[in-house]
Amino acid sequence: MTYIDHLPASAKHDEIIKTHKQLQTWVNQNKKGFLRYRTPFEALRKFPAQHVDCNNDWVQIGKGDELEEAAQQEVKSHLRKFIPWRKGPFSIYGTRVDSEWQSHRKWQRLADYLPDMKGKIVADIGCSNGYYMFRMTPYEPEIVIGFEPSIQHYYCFKGLNSMAGQENLHIDLLGVEHLTLFPECFDVLFLMGIIYHRSSPVECLRQIFTSLRPGGTLILESQAIPGETATALFPEKTYAKVPGTYFVPTASCLKNWLSRAGFSGIDVFCQHPMSSIEQRRTDWMTFESYTDFLDPSDSSRTIEGYPAPDRIFVRARKK
Repeated sequence: MTYIDHLPASAKHDEIIKTHKQLQTWVNQNKKGFLRYRTPFEALRKFPAQHVDCNNDWVQIGKGDELEEAAQQEVKSHLRKFIPWRKGPFSIYGTRVDSEWQSHRKWQRLADYLPDMKGKIVADIGCSNGYYMFRMTPYEPEIVIGFEPSIQHYYCFKGLNSMAGQENLHIDLLGVEHLTLFPECFDVLFLMGIIYHRSSPVECLRQIFTSLRPGGTLILESQAIPGETATALFPEKTYAKVPGTYFVPTASCLKNWLSRAGFSGIDVFCQHPMSSIEQRRTDWMTFESYTDFLDPSDSSRTIEGYPAPDRIFVRARKK
């Protein structure tokens, strides 16, 4: 965990190391649920790429002509063991991994609003397979730490970066609840697709506020509902078939949450309706996707009868 050497003195170094060791002991068990994803990660490590390009929509790791056809097929077979691929797209030694989310569309909306990341310490909370972390590398951050408690996503990123070799990108099996170990550590923090999964969203934002350095920036993206009033939908059981969704706010409600958590300079810079263009089934994500979550007779409502989701993008600062 070489990222520990990049953290400021304010970080709780001993507790971070202790937590990391506990999580590594857990994830390194030789049980089926761990080996399912650890095995393909370890297999991919023997294919370091000569060419990596994170500047374009499709993150490219290796070119097709770097490997013989048999090796290309071996890489592809290991990549398919990480299905479902939620974030992407990636091009890996000629294999095009078309993920469920066309995540480059989200990145395009963020690009003009990103703070200076050169030489900065960055965190991506709930980083999934690291697509956005790879997209950050052209901005030359000192380090990006991905917090990701999912074993599948954790090993998927490790597999990808074992080939891509981006030394300033790191991942650990951490969640939002571990931010208390990182007081005043981060210059930039990304929280995308997370806040509506938290049962106490304002407390979550306060933890994020505490983890930012003075002058630090939060980039937040969330599901939202349309409307001008400062309200949030609290679904009875599920929202768009997802049981782990708690509060889905309007833009003004989200701004109030951020203000209550201590943030200033709050800028809602984009809000748009979700669509099946951006989230859909592919050969790399063969399960239910966006259209399955909507009322089949009224696409403006979810299957439960709630307003269909918008996506909202906010930038906020810590003074």
